[in-house]
Amino acid sequence: MTTRVAARVDAAVALRGARLSYGDRVLWDGLDLDVAPGEFIAVLGPNGSGKTSLMKVLLGLQPLAAGTVEVVGGPRRIGYIPQQRALDATLTLRGRDLVGFGLDGHRWGIGWRGRAVRRERVDAALEAVGATRYADSPIGLLSGGEQQRLRVAQALVGDPGVLLCDEPLLSLDLAHQRVVSDLIDRRRREADTAVLFVTHEINPVLPLVDRVLYLVDGRFRIGTPAEVMTSATLSELYRTNVEVVRVRDQIHVVGAQHVCEDEPHHVEEEG
Repeated sequence: MTTRVAARVDAAVALRGARLSYGDRVLWDGLDLDVAPGEFIAVLGPNGSGKTSLMKVLLGLQPLAAGTVEVVGGPRRIGYIPQQRALDATLTLRGRDLVGFGLDGHRWGIGWRGRAVRRERVDAALEAVGATRYADSPIGLLSGGEQQRLRVAQALVGDPGVLLCDEPLLSLDLAHQRVVSDLIDRRRREADTAVLFVTHEINPVLPLVDRVLYLVDGRFRIGTPAEVMTSATLSELYRTNVEVVRVRDQIHVVGAQHVCEDEPHHVEEEG
């Protein structure tokens, strides 16, 4: 499906001959991918195509069936932004506490000598995403956009070399989608952080995307948006007629009904 190439020495993420399967079901096979520092990769595809599973592989939570994966600095140099989900309004955890989990949530306790440094790093992360004013508020009382800013801060507080984003714009309105996207883009430009961004809808991040990894039923394509988001490429991946229409700065995909059922957020029904 793609040409085997040698790993780039400067790659932040490198997959070679990667195969992921559950029993007899193969999500993808023969995946070769180098992600350079500062590169923004959009990961697209219908539900069940293995997008979130790819995040788990890079986080070290899911083993490959074959092939290799390398992340510069290992899992601890990875920042992770999950999907936006509403939190219980009665949750009293403060915003700064949530962000602090990105530093030491994996271990018990913290020495008194590290408390000042910890607070300084948490405060810097909060300021970077514009969340200082509600840092001491219970996160259950914050809006979805405010909560997602805190999740971005949590992912950045450990100074990651790789940022994994699993549909971080889901359920956010257009204004908050733009805010979260801009925060992620600013981080990768200022700190040369590699970004893998899982999404059903490319348009909110299209101006930021360097390349696309499109996964469909065990098949995949990698390339720039202009190379991958075409009628010919998507029709080949979906094995049905798919039309890609560009309107100003947006991409609209129109396909057959069974494609729409798999990917309601990305593919529109023909007619």
